[in-house]
Amino acid sequence: MALFLSIVSYFIQFYSFLIVVFALMSWLPGAANSWLGREISRVVVPYLRLFRFIPTVASIDFSPIIALLVLQFVMKLLSSLL
Repeated sequence: MALFLSIVSYFIQFYSFLIVVFALMSWLPGAANSWLGREISRVVVPYLRLFRFIPTVASIDFSPIIALLVLQFVMKLLSSLL
């Protein structure tokens, strides 16, 4: 059980990293159109769509922040189980 929780924890950390990279790519012109950008988008965008109900403010999308907070909450929950 501990091994499974540890693997899930590493997966959540890696996925959080991908979300941060995806958000930073939006600042670089053409980064989202690169091969790496398309692959990261393919993995991250379905999860971020769950949080698209949050309105943008001054053209800033807060869904990656909320998505990261949810992942951190899940990490805390998993660490309490360990």
